[in-house]
Amino acid sequence: MARDHETAARRGVLHTRRGDVQTPTFMPVGTQGTVKGIPIDLVRQTGAEIILGNTYHLTIRPGEQVVAELGGLHRFSGWEGPILTDSGGFQIFSLAQMAKIDEQGARFRSHVDGSLLELTPERAVAIQESLGSDIAMVLDHVVSLPNDTAVVRQACERSVRWAARCQAAKQREDQSQFAIVQGGLDAELRQWCAQQLAQMDFPGYAIGGLSVGESTDEMVRMLEATCPHLPEDRPRYLMGVGRPEDLLAGIAAGVDMFDCVMPTRNGRNALAFTDRGPVRLRNLKHKLDREPLDGDCPCAACRHSRGYLRHLFMAGEMLGPVLVSIHNLTYYQRLLGEARGAIETGEFAGFRDGKLRMWGGIG
Repeated sequence: MARDHETAARRGVLHTRRGDVQTPTFMPVGTQGTVKGIPIDLVRQTGAEIILGNTYHLTIRPGEQVVAELGGLHRFSGWEGPILTDSGGFQIFSLAQMAKIDEQGARFRSHVDGSLLELTPERAVAIQESLGSDIAMVLDHVVSLPNDTAVVRQACERSVRWAARCQAAKQREDQSQFAIVQGGLDAELRQWCAQQLAQMDFPGYAIGGLSVGESTDEMVRMLEATCPHLPEDRPRYLMGVGRPEDLLAGIAAGVDMFDCVMPTRNGRNALAFTDRGPVRLRNLKHKLDREPLDGDCPCAACRHSRGYLRHLFMAGEMLGPVLVSIHNLTYYQRLLGEARGAIETGEFAGFRDGKLRMWGGIG
């Protein structure tokens, strides 16, 4: 719909069978069929248009067949809009000490009961088709960064082969499949991977294997190397990246979709995002603070004073984490909405720079 004048930022619409998604967009993470601690109607009220579910965790509990029997992930969770499910590739990475990976797939122990599990490209597709998500991710091989060149190359090439297997295993016509670009911090490898996957003509493309130990500058360098090699008319999704400044950096590089647990995880730990920087509500200076987190924010938390929110955390009341999680998700949605408006007027670069200056403070 529009492009920024100074950056690669782009404004678009992602069409799905369950509604349109305005991009750039942020997807709240509903790992186990729930955005942790927040009723689904309140997730909608934050402005979210699409959420994410986790293949690995839903397979462990309650099992994808249970979800299917209960009407699929939409009916199961109560979310009627679009849902994207990841493939479990990141969980294989995070469970590396308990996993064995070869060309066939990954075998690992459940973090819940220690049972042996196998996840192959075909199995990842089958699970996500049972869950009934609108967008399903291919299975990829994620490695830590920095890493040996040979290890990164092997994982990248395997990810391309696994993407082809996922594409061949796909059965549902009502589910879109997104490929995942790997390649570590090697720009040439990222470009090669993007080109190989682009030739396979997937409906969308993700950039994976970042936010696993690299710096922001390194992440941006990989995005700038990758995005120009992805199809212009397909959505680009940066997986698992979620600091507000990283979202704006990703948008400037041409990314359309983001997800991260950061707004809710920080919310549960008394950190609220605001335009003046993060507010750490346990700080003593907020004890008698009558001001809301943000006077312009429409969320439930901002109907209360910072002093009250601090009291909830100091008293161990569960309402504190719920309210600040709602606030953070609302802040992210407002931020992305403002970013879309700035792209439409061709002024995203100035918008980004202004936000970065404001975020320099700590409350």
